[in-house]
Amino acid sequence: MERFFGGNPGLVLLRLAILSLVVGVILAALGFSPFDILRSIRELIARVYDLGFEAIEKAGRYFLLGAVIVFPVWFIARLLKMMGRSGRELADANGRNRDL
Repeated sequence: MERFFGGNPGLVLLRLAILSLVVGVILAALGFSPFDILRSIRELIARVYDLGFEAIEKAGRYFLLGAVIVFPVWFIARLLKMMGRSGRELADANGRNRDL
Protein backbone atom coordinates (compact mmCIF):
# COMPACT_ATOMS: atom_id res chain seq x y z
CA MET A 1 0.00 0.00 0.00
CA GLU A 2 2.85 2.39 0.84
CA ARG A 3 4.40 1.78 -2.56
CA PHE A 4 1.17 2.89 -4.27
CA PHE A 5 0.77 6.01 -2.14
CA GLY A 6 4.48 6.85 -2.16
CA GLY A 7 4.74 6.77 1.61
CA ASN A 8 2.58 6.25 4.65
CA PRO A 9 -1.03 6.31 3.33
CA GLY A 10 -2.31 8.29 6.33
CA LEU A 11 0.32 11.01 5.91
CA VAL A 12 -0.20 11.16 2.15
CA LEU A 13 -3.96 11.57 2.59
CA LEU A 14 -3.38 14.27 5.23
CA ARG A 15 -1.05 16.17 2.85
CA LEU A 16 -3.58 15.87 0.04
CA ALA A 17 -6.35 17.17 2.31
CA ILE A 18 -4.28 20.18 3.39
CA LEU A 19 -3.23 20.90 -0.20
CA SER A 20 -6.86 20.63 -1.34
CA LEU A 21 -7.90 23.11 1.33
CA VAL A 22 -5.20 25.62 0.33
CA VAL A 23 -5.99 25.32 -3.40
CA GLY A 24 -9.71 25.64 -2.61
CA VAL A 25 -9.14 28.88 -0.70
CA ILE A 26 -7.05 30.30 -3.55
CA LEU A 27 -9.62 29.34 -6.20
CA ALA A 28 -12.48 30.75 -4.10
CA ALA A 29 -10.54 34.02 -3.75
CA LEU A 30 -10.21 34.13 -7.53
CA GLY A 31 -13.95 33.59 -7.92
CA PHE A 32 -14.00 30.00 -9.12
CA SER A 33 -16.43 27.39 -7.95
CA PRO A 34 -16.40 23.61 -8.42
CA PHE A 35 -19.54 23.92 -10.55
CA ASP A 36 -17.76 26.34 -12.92
CA ILE A 37 -14.94 23.87 -13.38
CA LEU A 38 -17.31 20.95 -14.00
CA ARG A 39 -19.32 23.05 -16.47
CA SER A 40 -16.14 24.01 -18.32
CA ILE A 41 -15.08 20.37 -18.55
CA ARG A 42 -18.51 19.40 -19.91
CA GLU A 43 -18.33 22.21 -22.49
CA LEU A 44 -14.85 21.11 -23.54
CA ILE A 45 -16.00 17.53 -24.05
CA ALA A 46 -19.04 18.75 -26.03
CA ARG A 47 -16.84 20.93 -28.28
CA VAL A 48 -14.43 18.09 -28.94
CA TYR A 49 -17.38 15.81 -29.71
CA ASP A 50 -18.88 18.44 -32.02
CA LEU A 51 -15.60 18.73 -33.88
CA GLY A 52 -15.82 15.02 -34.49
CA PHE A 53 -13.27 13.50 -36.75
CA GLU A 54 -11.96 16.86 -37.90
CA ALA A 55 -9.94 17.10 -34.67
CA ILE A 56 -8.55 13.61 -35.18
CA GLU A 57 -7.66 14.44 -38.79
CA LYS A 58 -5.84 17.62 -37.71
CA ALA A 59 -3.95 15.72 -35.02
CA GLY A 60 -2.96 13.12 -37.61
CA ARG A 61 -1.68 15.81 -39.95
CA TYR A 62 0.38 17.39 -37.17
CA PHE A 63 1.77 13.98 -36.26
CA LEU A 64 2.81 13.25 -39.83
CA LEU A 65 4.31 16.71 -40.25
CA GLY A 66 6.43 16.25 -37.15
CA ALA A 67 7.25 12.63 -37.93
CA VAL A 68 8.78 13.62 -41.28
CA ILE A 69 11.48 15.44 -39.31
CA VAL A 70 11.66 13.59 -35.99
CA PHE A 71 11.98 10.00 -37.17
CA PRO A 72 14.81 10.54 -39.69
CA VAL A 73 16.74 12.68 -37.20
CA TRP A 74 16.29 10.00 -34.53
CA PHE A 75 17.35 7.27 -36.96
CA ILE A 76 20.48 9.15 -38.03
CA ALA A 77 21.37 9.88 -34.41
CA ARG A 78 21.00 6.20 -33.52
CA LEU A 79 23.20 5.20 -36.48
CA LEU A 80 25.88 7.70 -35.49
CA LYS A 81 25.76 6.51 -31.90
CA MET A 82 26.05 2.86 -32.98
CA MET A 83 28.95 3.68 -35.31
CA GLY A 84 30.70 5.62 -32.55
CA ARG A 85 30.22 2.77 -30.13
CA SER A 86 31.56 0.20 -32.62
CA GLY A 87 34.59 2.38 -33.31
CA ARG A 88 35.35 2.63 -29.59
CA GLU A 89 34.87 -1.11 -29.08
CA LEU A 90 37.21 -1.82 -32.00
CA ALA A 91 39.82 0.59 -30.63
CA ASP A 92 39.50 -0.97 -27.16
CA ALA A 93 39.90 -4.47 -28.62
CA ASN A 94 43.00 -3.41 -30.58
CA GLY A 95 44.45 -1.79 -27.48
CA ARG A 96 43.87 -4.91 -25.42
CA ASN A 97 45.45 -7.12 -28.08
CA ARG A 98 48.59 -4.99 -28.10
CA ASP A 99 48.92 -5.24 -24.33
CA LEU A 100 49.07 -9.06 -24.54
